[in-house]
Amino acid sequence: MTAPTTATAGEQGPAAGYNSPLPNPRPHLGHAVASEWTKLTSVRSTVWTLGVLVLLVVGIGGAVIAQTRSLDYEQMPFIAPALFGLLVGQLAVMVLGVLTITSEFGTGLVRTTFTAAPDRYRVLTAKYLVFGLTAFLTTAGSVCLVGLAASILRDGPGAGPHSGTEWASGILGSFYVTLLGVLALAVGALVRHSAGAVAVMLGVVTLPPVIGAVVSIWEALAPVGRALLQYNSPMALIQLFGMPTSDDPAAVAEGAVVSPSSLSHMVLILLVTGAAVAASYVVVGRRDV
Repeated sequence: MTAPTTATAGEQGPAAGYNSPLPNPRPHLGHAVASEWTKLTSVRSTVWTLGVLVLLVVGIGGAVIAQTRSLDYEQMPFIAPALFGLLVGQLAVMVLGVLTITSEFGTGLVRTTFTAAPDRYRVLTAKYLVFGLTAFLTTAGSVCLVGLAASILRDGPGAGPHSGTEWASGILGSFYVTLLGVLALAVGALVRHSAGAVAVMLGVVTLPPVIGAVVSIWEALAPVGRALLQYNSPMALIQLFGMPTSDDPAAVAEGAVVSPSSLSHMVLILLVTGAAVAASYVVVGRRDV
C-alpha cells in the first residue's frame, strides 16, 4: 500500500465558487490609454520636448511681434508670428513621437507592456491617441497664445480687417504638425530605434526643399524638383498659416514656384501618415519584440 499524497492548494486550483475580493474588470482601451498617459507624463523627455516646443513658438513668436508694426498685419494674419517658431518646434514634436515608442524598445520594457496587455493593437492605438491629443493641444495652445498676443498688441488702425478664419488656419497648421508627430511615432514603431527614426523624420522634413532646389538645375528633372519644392513641410506650414506666396501671374511667368492649396497639403500628409500607421499595425502585430 502506498501512502496517500496531499496536493497543495496551487495544484488543486481555486476552490469551487471562489470569488476574488479584488476587482477584475475586463481590459479595454481605456485601461491602455491610462497606462500610456502614465508613461508619457512620467518621463523627462516629454517635459523637455514639449517645453522646447512652447519655448520656440512663444519665444520666437514674441520676438517677431516685438519687431513688427500694426501695418505689417495688413497682408498677414495675427497667427503668422507663431509660424517662425513652429518651423523649428515641429522637430520637437517629431522627436517626442519617436521616443513615445522607441524608448520602450530600447530598454526592453516593451516586453513587459505586451505581457501585461497582450492585445498589441490596443496598446498601439492608445499610444497614438495619447500622443496625438497631447501634441495637438500643446501646439495649438502655443500658436493661439502668440496669435492672441499679436491681436492685442498690433491691432491698430493700419492692421486692416481680420476674420476668424485665420484662427482656423492656425488650428489646421497645428493639426498638420501633430500628424508629423504621429508619422514619427509610426516610423519609430517600424524602425524600433530612436536615432534611426529621428534621422528618417529629419530627412522627411529638411531634405525635400534642398533636393528640389538641386534637382531643378537639370531641365530633364525640373518637374521633379518643382514638385519637391511645392510639397514639403515648411511650404505646407507657410501655406496653412496664410502667409503671402508668389502666385501672381508675373511671378509664375518668371518661373517661380506656385504654392499648392492647403487642401493638397493636408491630403498628402493624411495619406502618408495613414499608410505609415497602417504599416505599423501590421508590423507590430506580427514581429517579435
